[in-house]
Amino acid sequence: MNSLDLPGRPEETRVVVAMSGGVDSSVVAGLLKRDGYEVIGITLQLYDHGEATHRAGSCCAGRDIEDARRVAETLGIPHYVLNYEKRFREAVIDPFAASYVSGETPIPCVACNQTVKFADLLATARDLGADALATGHYIRSHVNGAHRALFRPVDGDRDQSYFLFATTQDQVDYLRFPLGSLPKQEVRVLAENMGLAVAAKQDSQDICFVPQGRYSDIIARLKPEAATPGDIVHLDGRRLGRHEGIVNFTIGQRRGIGIAAGEPLYVVELDAKAARVIVGPREALETREVALRDFNWLGDGPLAALPAEGLEVFARVRSTRSPGPAVLRWRNGGAAVELLDGETGVAPGQACVLYADAGPGARVLGGGFIERSLRAADAEAMLARLRTEPAHG
Repeated sequence: MNSLDLPGRPEETRVVVAMSGGVDSSVVAGLLKRDGYEVIGITLQLYDHGEATHRAGSCCAGRDIEDARRVAETLGIPHYVLNYEKRFREAVIDPFAASYVSGETPIPCVACNQTVKFADLLATARDLGADALATGHYIRSHVNGAHRALFRPVDGDRDQSYFLFATTQDQVDYLRFPLGSLPKQEVRVLAENMGLAVAAKQDSQDICFVPQGRYSDIIARLKPEAATPGDIVHLDGRRLGRHEGIVNFTIGQRRGIGIAAGEPLYVVELDAKAARVIVGPREALETREVALRDFNWLGDGPLAALPAEGLEVFARVRSTRSPGPAVLRWRNGGAAVELLDGETGVAPGQACVLYADAGPGARVLGGGFIERSLRAADAEAMLARLRTEPAHG
């Protein structure tokens, strides 16, 4: 076995590297080339519109493609650019807009990994006869019996496991993540030592295709009909004001709601059908259980074999939070996760990612997208009442 846990010598092993034009994927290509592997760099052109192609922190567009080309020239590896703009729009941008308009908080990076990167690009790598597809993600994978398993990386500040929970077992077995055991600062030093022009390049943003980070701008462009005015309503039924579209709000938001009140109020729910923004006190945000859709299981054994009382796990509902104690239950073909310490600001569309423990090297057990959340009993009762009331014009 070579250093990628593949049979044969490195020079007999072909590896496709997904090169975004950033420092991380560039170093991956450099490390594999240095170790003697046959490396092919592929960059996906995912979008090419407006200021996003020139914005610092973008990826897979404009100057990033040129940066990837320069790195490939420096390393002396073949490099190809594939135009995936149409596919990216269909698989990532359009679903993002639709989800946002429906009152959800989508995570397009997960959709991009699910479709464009780990399905389409992975298929291309196999067509090229590659033994593996390597990326610059900060996550680790190791042999686990007949398969591979995913683990959180050494650099906790760069942990990207939250965005990779939907990776299937077949994909995990084919993928390699050479940076999972390295801290980010060391990666930049390696880039400098390799003479790569991107060594000091700014990291890409989470949502690469949103210029200036304003979600409402891209929603207004793709779905102008989404800016439907409506009421801002308190949990107790009081109408507090008007808004210009629920796309301007997120669950858990406190500032910028646009109403004056004698108490701190937070966005508790977005009622897309009635175009209502429902607000209430902070305690109304507390969530104890979430139901998940599109659940992906990467643990050992079938889900149907989980104990009736559930499986003790650790869960994250935000990429910036540490995993907290939880219980996974499999009910009638669906996953439900009890959050033992509770969470606030949980929104449909977010991911709930499960781990074997809370440590920095914890194994990733899978996860799903939050379909609905269960609040405290009094908050649930008030929300249920509001949902039955007709919207005002």
